[in-house]
Amino acid sequence: MTRTPAEIRSTRIGALARLPAFFALDDKRAVVAGGSPAATWKAELLSAAGARVEVFAAAPGEEMLALATAPPRGAVIVHERAWHAGDFSGAAIAVADCADDNEAGAFATAARAAGVPVNVIDRPTFCDFSFGAIVNRSPLVIGISTDGASPVFGQAIRAKIEALIPKGFARWADAARAWRPRVQALALPFRGRRNFWERFTERAVAAPNAAPTDADLDALLAPATAQHAGSVILVGAGPGDPELLTLRAVRALQSADVILFDDLVAPDILDFARREAKKMLVGKTGHAPSCKQDDINALMISLAKAGRRVVRLKGGDPMIFGRADEEIAACRTAGITVEVVPGITTAQGAASRLLVSLTRRGQARRVQYLTGHAAGNGRDGKLPADIDWASVADPAVTTVVYMPGKTLPELVANAVQAGLDPATPAVAVERATRADERVIAATIAELPARLAAEAPSGPVVVMIGRAFADYVEAAARGEPENRQRRA
Repeated sequence: MTRTPAEIRSTRIGALARLPAFFALDDKRAVVAGGSPAATWKAELLSAAGARVEVFAAAPGEEMLALATAPPRGAVIVHERAWHAGDFSGAAIAVADCADDNEAGAFATAARAAGVPVNVIDRPTFCDFSFGAIVNRSPLVIGISTDGASPVFGQAIRAKIEALIPKGFARWADAARAWRPRVQALALPFRGRRNFWERFTERAVAAPNAAPTDADLDALLAPATAQHAGSVILVGAGPGDPELLTLRAVRALQSADVILFDDLVAPDILDFARREAKKMLVGKTGHAPSCKQDDINALMISLAKAGRRVVRLKGGDPMIFGRADEEIAACRTAGITVEVVPGITTAQGAASRLLVSLTRRGQARRVQYLTGHAAGNGRDGKLPADIDWASVADPAVTTVVYMPGKTLPELVANAVQAGLDPATPAVAVERATRADERVIAATIAELPARLAAEAPSGPVVVMIGRAFADYVEAAARGEPENRQRRA
């Protein structure tokens, strides 16, 4: 049975507690009521954003008066009196530090009557918007909100991001703002513009503290203005956990025009792609309807020849039972540029969750990967005929079987006949590294029946060898999936 490639629509965005938005306040009037330190901090933020801040406070504190003498950007004018309804006329935003709910309600009502969005400090019931924790690399600005659930948590996240974002990104963001009109004036096609900004980002990340110059702009524009053919990138999606994606894989997904992905790719992985990218399921699963490899190759090549940047997204690592050689050959024959971004193999991911080394000293001197079926291109979908059974029976080897499907009983029978000890420890891992991962631990003689009884619906990998002895013994003692070893 075969399938045809099918486009998958991007998932809808999840529910938001708050809509993140950024006010443009340059030379606009802002009203602040109160002279406390909290009101002073909000006035300073508004001034830093370019607003003309008018403060109404009968008894402004020293910090507020000091701010008025040296504001960060927009003027801060202090009126030593209480606010009144007429003060909201022409304002773009209003903030107050109120003593109680009655005062807060009056302020919010007056501001809204004038059509002005309002924030009352620490009184979310009266707020149209909230201030989040801020990471300032202006014009790169990052806002963090917990919807008031835990401001301390938001500040902790801000500290983490502060440590990750170099100070020099402010210069690069400023250069982006200055250079954008020049890039737009070139009237580049979409791919040329995206190529420019991808290269811009790579250069900023590589040298974040270097001051961007006109020479950088010229170097970035040269390839952007050239004619661009399409390309293909084979990307390893890893075993399932999105956090196991490599940085190169994420960059590839974010630069793709089209993503061709398999059934084995965890849906969460696609969340890293830009929303505008076309996502097409080209299902390749064992013992189930699948797209023909020739059809996938033809689609991939036609998209690249049309100038698209194509990501061929595969579960695990593309170079391990991923038919990468066939797709690379097709690209080379068609004259299409192709590259590979490796991924964490399913075996590596599964072993890491089990906390079992595949090459445990004294137990395994080597690791071998086998495919459990020979499906496709006219093959019969049964167990491959050229397996080295003596190698599988070797007690000093860890054997990893991909796509064991319906062939595991025959594989085990042949391996035992070749000398594999029926008591050899083995594990089957379904949906390795995902939230719904399941592990079955048993001897290799018992595993086929146990696996059949569980009837897994997700991708399964089977690992055989003495390296799993402790894990299987712990499972036999009733330790549920050895979770205490995996915590």
